[in-house]
Amino acid sequence: MPLLYLLLLSHNLSFYKVIRSSFSTIGAPMGKYKRNFSFCVKLTAVSLVGFLTACGEQSPQGGGMGGMQPAAVEVRTMQSQTVPFALELPATLSGSKEVEIRARVAGIIESRNFEEGDKVEQGQSLFTLDLKPFEVEVARTQADLLAAQARLESARRDVKRLTPLRKQNSVSQQDLDNAMSAEEIAQADVKSAEAKLQDARLNLEYARVESPVNGVAGREQVSEGTYVPGPDVLLTQVTQLDPIRIRFGLSEREQLAMRKDAENGLLTLPKDGHWKTRIKLQDGSFYEHVGEVNFRDVRINTMTGTSELQAIVPNPDFKLRPGQFVRVVLEGASRENTFVVPQRAVLDSGTGKYVYLMAKGEQGSIAQPAPVEVGEWVRQETANGIENSWVIHNGLKAGDQVIVDGMAHIFFPGMPVVLAGQQPAAAGAK
Repeated sequence: MPLLYLLLLSHNLSFYKVIRSSFSTIGAPMGKYKRNFSFCVKLTAVSLVGFLTACGEQSPQGGGMGGMQPAAVEVRTMQSQTVPFALELPATLSGSKEVEIRARVAGIIESRNFEEGDKVEQGQSLFTLDLKPFEVEVARTQADLLAAQARLESARRDVKRLTPLRKQNSVSQQDLDNAMSAEEIAQADVKSAEAKLQDARLNLEYARVESPVNGVAGREQVSEGTYVPGPDVLLTQVTQLDPIRIRFGLSEREQLAMRKDAENGLLTLPKDGHWKTRIKLQDGSFYEHVGEVNFRDVRINTMTGTSELQAIVPNPDFKLRPGQFVRVVLEGASRENTFVVPQRAVLDSGTGKYVYLMAKGEQGSIAQPAPVEVGEWVRQETANGIENSWVIHNGLKAGDQVIVDGMAHIFFPGMPVVLAGQQPAAAGAK
């Protein structure tokens, strides 16, 4: 047992030196990485159990630090690149137009000309009021117009007859003036009769209550035989579903972060804020049509801390419905001069994210932990298919070799590593 304690103590001291040398290689003061250093010490203590077990399985000639086989890993050399930047936000759908159908004139509903929930076309009659009173009014105003036109013709003939007689002084000037005034009054009467006829024809047209847009009809609110006094009574609703409207909120914090990155040249935003929009459905699939942001409210909602955005998306097959909850993916921006690391290579210490770098040690390559600040996820096409990756804001530099595979065989920071497929040279040398 005393031999085991001495072995444990010697290994702790060795691990401490490796960890300290790892952070010294980074070039940052120990105080700056206090939390990460504490994490590494904890990780070292936990890994001692596996290390001692491994030592127990080694031959007497291969015992100790020098006898441990290096972990086979794969690395990726960091190079700055431009990657797409996207935002995914919760959103709700609504019709691009939601119209209340009301009768413009009073009357008794004679028929309903649609089925609830069916598609309706612009100009299609949805309800028909009793047309007879309106047809009678049209006929009466037509007769009034004919009478006014006849009076106008009579007044014109009087003026035509009296004009030469006045030149001969056969009639007085007053008689001619009266005739001309009568003609002007007759002209006004004709215009008034024409306006009344137009109003009667409009009422007859309004009695055939029509849909102002293409869309889907809602349920009827009033049935046949009901008297409606005019526009005060709602008959039904028509919702235009093509295109459909998406409304969602963007937090003030996200807006400030994007604005700051754009000012620093780290982010390129779409021109005039016209983000491309894709709709992610509840099952994770994407809707086939892509829309565009066409409205952004300048006000911040005091209750939610967000400003409202709106996008329009084609919906020719009416697959999307108002009130549907979806997620909207905003595309069209890009990150500039950034590093990207596969998600599997980014580990969590409980106090922050870190990756392992393949760095030079005293006896070869070692796994050196490097704290990183991660950003958003990105999806990239690789030779093996689509790869999910993290955007790294801080912690890496060009040329760093990030270990992307084989982390499961790294039991402690500073452990010897070798590239997969290469034979470790003098793995047991001291």
